[in-house]
Amino acid sequence: MGEEAEEIRLLRRVALGDEEALLALYRRYAPRVHGLARRILRDGHEAKDVVQETFLRIWNQAERFDPALGRPATWILTIAHKPLFFEEEGAEERVGGDDHLDRIRVAQALKALSPEERKLLELAYFQGYSHSELALLLGWPLGTVKSRIRRALAKLEGKLR
Repeated sequence: MGEEAEEIRLLRRVALGDEEALLALYRRYAPRVHGLARRILRDGHEAKDVVQETFLRIWNQAERFDPALGRPATWILTIAHKPLFFEEEGAEERVGGDDHLDRIRVAQALKALSPEERKLLELAYFQGYSHSELALLLGWPLGTVKSRIRRALAKLEGKLR
């Protein structure tokens, strides 16, 4: 069984209340979630809180995962990223509190970005690549990566207002 198929199976088991399946997902993803949170928050203790919150949300929302809409890794890292995305005071109220509506608005805002901007944000914030890693991956200077991500985030923020 492929890795993605195994993760889909694990998420289905979590939706049924299987703690062992959650533990298996935790072992696979906790380091990535922690790395993502630490890069954004720059605080190891807060990053640990994000890991805990992420897996609590996975436990409570696993039945919402739909493999037709995306990969398990993307879904998990999106859950991890949401509290980081709304760190700015009042941002959640601007976007709205309902998870489903949040996802729809963010998806629509992402569609308004260029394919390059969407890919950069996906790699940086949903797949957890650092700016330095992206520079190596894309063959761009570090400053170019940073400025393009900054512009894409500003554009995305404008679409979410």
